[in-house]
Amino acid sequence: MAADKSTYGNSAVYVVDGCRTPFLKAAGKPGPFTASDLAVYAGRNLLARLPFSTKEFDQLILGCVMPGPDEVNIARVVALRLGFDEAVPAYTVQRNCASGLQSLDNAARDIASGNADLILAGGTESMSHAPLLFSQAMISWLAGWNRAKGLGARGKALLKFRLHYLAPIIGLLRGLSDPIVGMSMGQTAEKIAHRFGISREMMDEYAVRSHQRLAQAQENGWFDAEMETLYSADGRFFTYDNGVRADTDVDKLAKLKPVFDRHFGKVTAGNSAQITDGAALLVLASEEAVRRHRLKVLGRLVDCQWAGLDPSQMGLGPVHAVTPILQRHQLGLHDVDLWEINEAFAAQVLACLAAWNSDDYCRDELGLPSAMGEIDQQRLNIDGGGVSLGHPVGASGARIVLHLLHALARTNKNKGIASLCIGGGQGGAMLVERVTAPQPVTPRPTDSQTTEHNHDDAE
Repeated sequence: MAADKSTYGNSAVYVVDGCRTPFLKAAGKPGPFTASDLAVYAGRNLLARLPFSTKEFDQLILGCVMPGPDEVNIARVVALRLGFDEAVPAYTVQRNCASGLQSLDNAARDIASGNADLILAGGTESMSHAPLLFSQAMISWLAGWNRAKGLGARGKALLKFRLHYLAPIIGLLRGLSDPIVGMSMGQTAEKIAHRFGISREMMDEYAVRSHQRLAQAQENGWFDAEMETLYSADGRFFTYDNGVRADTDVDKLAKLKPVFDRHFGKVTAGNSAQITDGAALLVLASEEAVRRHRLKVLGRLVDCQWAGLDPSQMGLGPVHAVTPILQRHQLGLHDVDLWEINEAFAAQVLACLAAWNSDDYCRDELGLPSAMGEIDQQRLNIDGGGVSLGHPVGASGARIVLHLLHALARTNKNKGIASLCIGGGQGGAMLVERVTAPQPVTPRPTDSQTTEHNHDDAE
């Protein structure tokens, strides 16, 4: 199909630059950075190296699932902390695991439509700061306590109090559960693992490879161009994704017990994404802005697709989001140079690969005549993924796009797809290309310059 059938039509939407923080594994207590702290760190040095001021931005868009109580419309908080002019608007988007990708898509649509030239977009999440909540029983008791007037009424209210009211509700666990189908995200991973016959050994082998690839990338400095060091208020600093376990192996992972189905399950903490804090921001620009400011570019956002499916099989979302993009651009799986499929669970990524290679699934679920084929895993998540470096839900979509563009440059490849499964039964995908920047605009000479030039020629 013609290029103008894609989400952004024939408009060029460029990624000028980007930056992310190290992804920090949660350690059982609130980490040293809030979600807005992380986004500010990701944005501060990024903005400092741009050849124009923040006044040039048309807006800031930020994905975040669980901003703190002091970070309502966290995008605006981050914009002002970064020194954006008060006249520059900012808003927050939330599409669960793909919130960071949603922010990029929103920004790209605004640029493609001509409504904006420069947008700072991305995502942030501090999962270690997810709230503990009171139960409804405790809330009701507190309401009665507040209404009680005088010692007698307060005494009666105290008699109604029960110690179990104090049992907290863990907001993170509730957020990682689907209220429609009554399943946690891990249980949905178990379901699709069973559907496609994915064994525990296959999951653990995939997890080991994710850690090995991340360790190699860190050793070779392949994240240096996209990452900035974090400095905490207590003097600590963080320079790399600290969830990596370079020494892990299948035997070690085999000792871990299933988490979501303790009797028959295969999904463990070792072959699942880690609970993590992190942020990633990208500068998106129109062709006119690139020319005007003489900007270099990392690449171009070409197309984006969102899809819905059975929430109990949400891990297959990438299959449903990627396939329409491939069809629009007349591409096969083998035509994509590099893939970033977010590793929510090893089982989930492996199930996506199995679905594309299944005649039954492609025919019954995607309406295709036969299987699409196999993805070469040497092109998939070549520097690790969520299993090894973590999945801060609001940020991952932006991170995989940023890293995909850097990986394409490093490997001298041109075309890549980034995709995520989304809690609630959705999938998101984005097609990117590595391209060169358009030539800058050459200013026309003024009348005085023309006269002076002609005078010199006469001499």
